[in-house]
Amino acid sequence: MAAPTPIEPPRRPEDFPAAFADAWARRDGAAIAALFAEDAEFVNVTGLWWTGRDAIARPHDYALKSFFAETTLRPGRVSVRQLGPQHAVVRCRFHMDGQRAPDGAEAGPRQTILIFVLERGASGWQAVAAQNTEVMPGQETFLARDGLSPTSYRRG
Repeated sequence: MAAPTPIEPPRRPEDFPAAFADAWARRDGAAIAALFAEDAEFVNVTGLWWTGRDAIARPHDYALKSFFAETTLRPGRVSVRQLGPQHAVVRCRFHMDGQRAPDGAEAGPRQTILIFVLERGASGWQAVAAQNTEVMPGQETFLARDGLSPTSYRRG
């Protein structure tokens, strides 16, 4: 993988989601990975667990140049919890549209919540860990039966 794309690290934890969305808009996995520490970990929405900047860059680069090539990723609600002067947890609800289905048709809009664990370095904040969770409105859990499907146990 090529060296990380130069990108200015956010100066405040609350700026991290916008920096992530800006890197996404570049359609460059290395730009996303540049926001992460060299040994960072990232768990994607399907539970794939990547360790290291190169491992984070490769699948993002593939997706951003294929089925996410026409997507728009917009940060929504952001919460920040400082864990001292050098660490913070940032949660952001992201809204995405423009994904392509395997048959090439446009898929519907999605929402996810990304959790970033940040560490402050000399030049700004970097993620040391991230986890992405799909938002499934009205659902309570997943049910494994002939595949995995979102499920609600409430009636009415």
